[in-house]
Amino acid sequence: MLRSVDQARTLGIECVYQDLALANSLSVYHNMFLNREIVYPGPIRLLNHHAMRKRAAECLEGMGVHIPSVDLPVERLSGGQRQAIAVARAVNSAARILLLDEPLAAMGAREAHLIIDLLLRLKQGGRLSIAMIMHNYAQTIDIADRIVLIQHGRITLERDAAATSVEELMNNVRREYRSGLQR
Repeated sequence: MLRSVDQARTLGIECVYQDLALANSLSVYHNMFLNREIVYPGPIRLLNHHAMRKRAAECLEGMGVHIPSVDLPVERLSGGQRQAIAVARAVNSAARILLLDEPLAAMGAREAHLIIDLLLRLKQGGRLSIAMIMHNYAQTIDIADRIVLIQHGRITLERDAAATSVEELMNNVRREYRSGLQR
């Protein structure tokens, strides 16, 4: 059992939370290295801003995330760009497993498309396993290889994404909801 976020990180597990956990007034590159800052060697631990800027820009470019500047405070970015920064921060940490909580919540179609494209590129890269908690079944089927529907702590459906449909998922949810009303 994992006992802390630090323990999960040492095992290569990173989370992107629904609220993104970004510091809005800090720059993109500061957020990318939050609690993992690059410092100059020596007895006085001074931040190496140049190295963090450079690595943040390289990471974002490598992931196909386009923002005007890594020096911008994240509060000046769109919701999709902020989500991309949160995902990039996790990927930049050399994560092997990425857990995403509602990665498309409260996004418009254009922003959601940006994140879906990013997740599909990461998936094609093959070096990262991604698990997502999502409630939009159409988007889930578009992104996922495998669907696991959990209701009341029980797995009620488990299939390859290509072998299910939004209708099947909705019917499963309705059936479980109705059976709960009859209890």
